[in-house]
Amino acid sequence: MNNSGQEIQIKKEILKRLVEAFYTDDFEENTRLIPHDMRPKGAEVPYRCCIHKERAIIKDRIIAGLGFRIEDDDERTSLVTYAKNALERTKHDSANLTVLQDACKGCVPNQIYVTDLCQGCVARACQKNCKFDAIEVKNGRFEINASKCKKCGKCISACPYNAIVKITVPCESACPVGAISKDETGFACIDFERCVSCGKCIMACPFGAVHEKSQIIDVLKSINSNKRIIAMFAPSIAGQFDGNIYQLKTALLKIGFDDVYEVANGADITTENEAKEFIERMNRGDKFMTTSCCAGYNQLRKKHLTEINPYASNTRTPLYYTAEFIKEEFPDSITVFISPCVAKRAEVFEDEHIDYILSCEELGAIFEAKKIKVEECEETKYNTESSKQARNYGVTGGVFDAVKKKLPNEAIAKPCVIDGLNKESIKQLRKYALNGQCDDDCNMLEVMFCEGGCIGGNSTISPQKTAKERINKLLSTSNDEEKLQ
Repeated sequence: MNNSGQEIQIKKEILKRLVEAFYTDDFEENTRLIPHDMRPKGAEVPYRCCIHKERAIIKDRIIAGLGFRIEDDDERTSLVTYAKNALERTKHDSANLTVLQDACKGCVPNQIYVTDLCQGCVARACQKNCKFDAIEVKNGRFEINASKCKKCGKCISACPYNAIVKITVPCESACPVGAISKDETGFACIDFERCVSCGKCIMACPFGAVHEKSQIIDVLKSINSNKRIIAMFAPSIAGQFDGNIYQLKTALLKIGFDDVYEVANGADITTENEAKEFIERMNRGDKFMTTSCCAGYNQLRKKHLTEINPYASNTRTPLYYTAEFIKEEFPDSITVFISPCVAKRAEVFEDEHIDYILSCEELGAIFEAKKIKVEECEETKYNTESSKQARNYGVTGGVFDAVKKKLPNEAIAKPCVIDGLNKESIKQLRKYALNGQCDDDCNMLEVMFCEGGCIGGNSTISPQKTAKERINKLLSTSNDEEKLQ
C-alpha cells in the first residue's frame, strides 16, 4: 500500500476538487480552473521546473480523474471539453490504467552500474566473481559490459567499496508480469494484453505517473439520476474509515445512495460453495484447490498462468454473488462497488451485474468534499448481517478460515497461503501446477495478490495495522453465522 506519499496526496486533492466542481452550477468551467487554483500565479513551485509544468501535470491528473486516458490526449483539448464528455459518457472501455507522460521521469533502464566510488583496486573481486566475463578495466577503473551482464548481483556483494549498484525502474521492477516498459519515446507504457490490473506499478512509481481511470463522475451522475443506486462495499473497507460499518452505511446514504450492502453477504455464499467444491475435489482425488476470490489472481490465471486453472476453484467471487442478488431484486438499479484495489476494475468490467466502481480513495474524496465524517454519523442497520468469517475475507488467511469452518471435518483441510504475488511466488504457483501438488501436503491454497490481503490493496487509505485493528473490533461484535434482521 502506498497511501502516504506526496504524489498520493496530490491525487486525493484533485479528486476532492473534482467532486466540489461537480456540485457547482458550472462543472466544466470550475474543472478548467483547478490547475490554476492549485498553482496560482506567483505561487511557489514545489516539484517541477516551472508553474506551467506543474499545471500541465495537474491537468493530466484531472483528465484521468474524469475517466480518460492520457495516451489519447492531443494536448489541445481543453478541460472544459473533457468535463463535458465525462457528463455525456455512457460507458467505459476495459483499459483501467493510464500513464501521465508529463509526470513520468523516463527513468534509465534497469542495470548494474559502477559508480565513481570505484578505486580500480588490485584485488578485482568484482571481476573474479563475475561468471559472465561482463566486467572490464578501462582507464584504471571497472566498467560493466551491458551486453554480457546478467544482473546476477555477484559483483555488488563482492566490491569492498560498495561502488557497484543496481539501478531499477520502480514501475517495471514492481510489475510481476512484464506489462509495463518504455516506448520509443523513453516513457512508460502499459501492455494491456499482459496487464493483470494488480496496481503494483501505481504503488511503486514515486512520481505518481501511473493513474487509474476514475469513474467518480459517472457515480455522481448516477446519484443525481432518478434510478435506484446501490452501494456495495468490500469487507476490507470496514478497516479504512474511522467509525464502524453502520456509520459507514449512514455516510453513504448521505451521499445519495438509496441502499448499502456488505459484499461480505456474498462472501458467505462464496464460503458455502467453495467448501462444497473443496469436498468434491478431495473426494475425486485432487491434490489441492486454490481459492478464487482475488481479482488480480484471476486475471493472472486468465493471461499468464493457465496451467493453474484446473486446480482453481470455480466458485464465483463475493462481489459477483452480492451484485447478482441485488440485480435480481432490483433489476433496474445502478450498482456501485467500493473497492480496495485496481484489479476489481477488471472484474467489474466483465460482470454485467455491476455498473460502476469507486476506490476507497475516491470515496474518501467524496466524503471530504461533502464534509461527511463517518465517525460522526449515526448508525444504520443492514437488512442482512454478514458472518464474522465473511467480514474477515479482506485479511490474509480469512478466506480459508471461513471455508475450513464450513467443512464437516476440518482436519481434511491442510491450508497454506501465498501472501502477495510477485515473480517468485508466480514461479511457485507454476511449479505447483506442473507437479500437480503443493509443498508440505497443502491441499487448500489461498492466493492473495496483495501482501496482507485486500487491506493491503493499492487503493486503500489506512495503514494495514490500523485497518486490521478496526476489522478485529468489528469481528468481536459479529456472529459466526449470517443473520436476517
